[in-house]
Amino acid sequence: MLEHGGHILEAAQRYGIPPEEWLDLSTGINPSGWPIPALPAAVWRRLPEEMDGLAEAAAAYYDTSLLLPIAGSQAAIQALPALRGVSRVGILSPSYREHAHAWQRHQHRVIALDEHHIESVIDSLDVLVLCNPNNPTGCRFAPDTLLRWRERLAARAGWLVVDEAFCDAEPALSVMQHAGEPGLVVLRSLGKFFGLAGVRLGFIAAWPALLAQMQETLGPWTVSGPARWIARHALRDTQWQDATRQGLMHDSTRLAELLSRYGLRPTGSTALFQSVHTPRAQAVHKQLARSGILVRVFSDPSSLRFGLPGAPNEWERLDAALASLGETA
Repeated sequence: MLEHGGHILEAAQRYGIPPEEWLDLSTGINPSGWPIPALPAAVWRRLPEEMDGLAEAAAAYYDTSLLLPIAGSQAAIQALPALRGVSRVGILSPSYREHAHAWQRHQHRVIALDEHHIESVIDSLDVLVLCNPNNPTGCRFAPDTLLRWRERLAARAGWLVVDEAFCDAEPALSVMQHAGEPGLVVLRSLGKFFGLAGVRLGFIAAWPALLAQMQETLGPWTVSGPARWIARHALRDTQWQDATRQGLMHDSTRLAELLSRYGLRPTGSTALFQSVHTPRAQAVHKQLARSGILVRVFSDPSSLRFGLPGAPNEWERLDAALASLGETA
């Protein structure tokens, strides 16, 4: 399996720092996620039911009813490549690596694409896969551009797969409301913006025939009853959502200013992370880890991704660790 953020227990063992003493900035998950209330005892005893109100809550939030709840967008990422014949698949690079990994496992021909070259090769592809905003570069694609690419792909029975895992804070970027148009597949998750990664719940939006194929592939009860209950209430909490969008944008700007103060000027961002290209990435990563701060490190290109601190003491701790970098990294 590919390496991802998190893995606090592994880091704790490697650096000899107890798990509870770590500040995990490696995942891009909202550190102040939706506050889960006490769940009714019945949701633990019953099998998940489709007529529980989740479909209506999701339709209102995502502006489409053409949705299938899944066990996190990762479930769709792994299943989609099996639903079409061998294809020429263009995938934005660098990006979330599970996409390329999944298509390669099913013997598709994967072509890594720079964001500036997609337009020139779109007519040679069967499938185009990208994240919007992109993880980890933060680059964004206008919905009009994406819909134009979808039209060109669909004219040859092709697909446009858009992973919107970091889109909740910038809903104007989403193409979810166009779900149902031929060839358009959109993935969403409650993991990042809502801070509910442990719930393992996401959605795939597409035309009805593909949703039926996906449901048949994944089988029944792919999402637990407690996860469905939590998602239904979180998706309906518009007051929390509006306040959180404002708060995340403020904190993302604050993080960019903090990193820049110590010579780590961000080269890309979303509301939930800041990315920094630097030849010192490995050294900075290790030094921060020695201080019990975990960030995401990449080798190609050499870069770091910083998620948002949450509580005031976490901001102070990151500030102090960054201040010490010049002396040791």
